[in-house]
Amino acid sequence: MHVRHLTLKDFRSYPSAELALSPGVTTLVGLNGQGKTNLVEAVGYLATLGSHRVATDQPLVRFGAAQAVVRGAVVRDERETMVELEITPGRANRARLGRSPVSRPRDVLGTVRTVLFAPEDLALVKGDPSERRRFLDDLLVQRQPRWSGVRSDYDKILKQRNALLKSAAPVLRRGARRPPRPRDGEPPLDEAREAALHTLDVWNEHLAGVGSQLLYARLRLLRDLTPHLSDCYDAVSNASSQARATYKSSLHEELAARLAAGDVPEIDELRTGLLETMAQVRQNEIERGISLVGPHRDDLVLSLGELPAKGYASHGESWSFALGLKLAAYRLLRRDLGDDPVLVLDDVFAELDSGRRERLAALVADCEQVLITAAVGADVPDVLRRQGRTYAVELGQVQPVAVAVAEEIAEDSAEEIAEEIAEEIMDEDTTDA
Repeated sequence: MHVRHLTLKDFRSYPSAELALSPGVTTLVGLNGQGKTNLVEAVGYLATLGSHRVATDQPLVRFGAAQAVVRGAVVRDERETMVELEITPGRANRARLGRSPVSRPRDVLGTVRTVLFAPEDLALVKGDPSERRRFLDDLLVQRQPRWSGVRSDYDKILKQRNALLKSAAPVLRRGARRPPRPRDGEPPLDEAREAALHTLDVWNEHLAGVGSQLLYARLRLLRDLTPHLSDCYDAVSNASSQARATYKSSLHEELAARLAAGDVPEIDELRTGLLETMAQVRQNEIERGISLVGPHRDDLVLSLGELPAKGYASHGESWSFALGLKLAAYRLLRRDLGDDPVLVLDDVFAELDSGRRERLAALVADCEQVLITAAVGADVPDVLRRQGRTYAVELGQVQPVAVAVAEEIAEDSAEEIAEEIAEEIMDEDTTDA
């Protein structure tokens, strides 16, 4: 699978842009702030309906514009499909697949699949659990788009349950010194508390029902991903360090230990475990006004040997781990889908030492389509740069660069180019004299 053409209108810094793409390697070279990352961000948005840089859609729309449009022509098995997304902050986004509008934007998920690696992904190792949860859930949706609906349903249920815990806390709390008096027309305090507890039980059932499905899917995904992780880490780092990822659950201790050991219970057992754990922490949840059990409280523990990567891994080891996770995701999608997702490497090579650059280049050289951004062409290994197209990106303008020129840009430093220009000017002055 590859993206043949990308069209942007009022997306980020681009009033409009057209970018012809092809299988193989495409390198976008430009100084920071020129718009090269915006292009690959748009490809990622077609695949995930989200950005790897911001949490909301508002920054994606060019300042002063009402909406942005991202359109991509996608080729799979020699058949081309057009996917288009209209991004309108504050309103529901709209989508088209081929010539036809779809009822929900998420109906286009799966048309484009990408695996993106960017400097922000170092947070997978060093950041908060939310970063690792998002990695799992995004990969889950890329693998099977139907999980987008389950993920959305869980977020809605969690929001409603938290709202109940906060709003009904004074009524639910036991032993409050001064329980609130019911207003005129309101039921007595005991009746109000009984109603609130019943409502909480209903939301417990909803949370456990959908949460057990999401948890089951995560566990299966991790089971399939882990063998690839170890191989990819070793290939990038050129070392054998037993890279592992284990699931840390918010369920009660006995069941959490099983999940950490790699066990994948059936959905019904996970649902029962969620209900049992919620019953154990009910009073604590009421006191704090927040849901303390469920997939939203879980984490992915990354380890090198017996030590957790967070806090113990060196900077280079952390980069290797983050790269290993993304390459493992790529291999898993390639195996499951029977074709290659688009691999995006956004300003990655500048962050790596020469050894990791070359090893990463060797690992991705056979991918069907690779999109690379770089501030300096020389950061991109020759094996990638010479086998594909190079575009220069400057102030929102995207221009193809001839191979010979691209190699010259990559090989010469800015200082050397400046010296050559100065010498030419001096020669011209001498001739004129």
